[in-house]
Amino acid sequence: MSGTFSAESRLIHAGTARVPAQPAAPPLVPASIYVSEGAPRRDRGYGRDGNPGWEALEEALGGLEDAAAVAFASGQAASMALMLTLARGRDRIVLPADGYYGARVLAGKLRPHGAVPVHVDLQDLAAVARALKAAPSVLWAETPTNPLLRIADLAGLAEAAAAADAPMVVDNTTATSMLQRPLDWGAAASLYSLTKAISGHSDVIAGAVVSRDTELLNDLRAWRSSGGGIPGPFEAWLALRGLKTLPLRIARQSDSALAIAGHLAGHRHVRAVHYPGTESSGLAIARQQMPNGFGPLLSFEVDPAGAGTAQQAADRVVASARLILPATSFGGVESTWERRARWPGETAPEGLIRLSVGVEPAADLIADIDQALNTIEVP
Repeated sequence: MSGTFSAESRLIHAGTARVPAQPAAPPLVPASIYVSEGAPRRDRGYGRDGNPGWEALEEALGGLEDAAAVAFASGQAASMALMLTLARGRDRIVLPADGYYGARVLAGKLRPHGAVPVHVDLQDLAAVARALKAAPSVLWAETPTNPLLRIADLAGLAEAAAAADAPMVVDNTTATSMLQRPLDWGAAASLYSLTKAISGHSDVIAGAVVSRDTELLNDLRAWRSSGGGIPGPFEAWLALRGLKTLPLRIARQSDSALAIAGHLAGHRHVRAVHYPGTESSGLAIARQQMPNGFGPLLSFEVDPAGAGTAQQAADRVVASARLILPATSFGGVESTWERRARWPGETAPEGLIRLSVGVEPAADLIADIDQALNTIEVP
């Protein structure tokens, strides 16, 4: 079907066998062993090497970027395999100063093995180029960043990476491949936490890497098998089921998030709103890289207006919601929010609330946000 139908249509049918009297749904295969004799098959020698459920998920996910995918037990497992593979023979990993803190922690753990993490503002292309040229490097990009939703210029980053002979990885979890295709902009690999919008139902932890580099994909599969960072068959089945509705969910979530960001921009108890679709220095680039929407994630900083500290005000707002669930993670069908700086190692401002917009009607979410924000009043 690859030459005839869209990636969105193909993912609906990924893993389905068009055989009379056979199930129309992809099978769940909880197998740890396979019948095997003679020379073992690479993908069917043992349960840690392959599973039909992984393959269906990888087919669907890779197809969205005209590439191939490798599924992992989590986004962090995928990140570790990428770092271990690409940092070999390189001295540093250049990361965004304001990106996902889990990647910063993981890169720090590689430091004793020779890969030094270097944190740079990815919007400063000159600084990125200097950091990459200072020593053999890997560029670990993220756009939009989590939790400040800053936009990096993928074309500019790819140019700097190519000039330094540095492979570029893009954490595309926030945008997903429905809204942004990093491989088209020069990335060696796109990284995903499937836990977020791709699975979309807050019921699975999984990750994946998507690439067009056959050698890199083979190395990642080897790390997955040797290190044991494999997804369970049920987790892969759930992730694939969620992925099939991603185009519908992400469109509604993006529309609602844009409406909510616009509403918050004029609220008396909000001092700053962070969302790629709002007027900012990165809006023009965001429109080029994300032409179909800006995703479900936004953040905003509360203005306590004299009613305690920003931290106290943000905590009060989060606790006062009646519809929005206080929880971490993002991309699920239910809306969630949290004061992001409550996590150790996070660089977010103390009064910043990260909001993941679900598929509830935007009017209901705005009403819930307003009543929660209105709990901030001067005594």
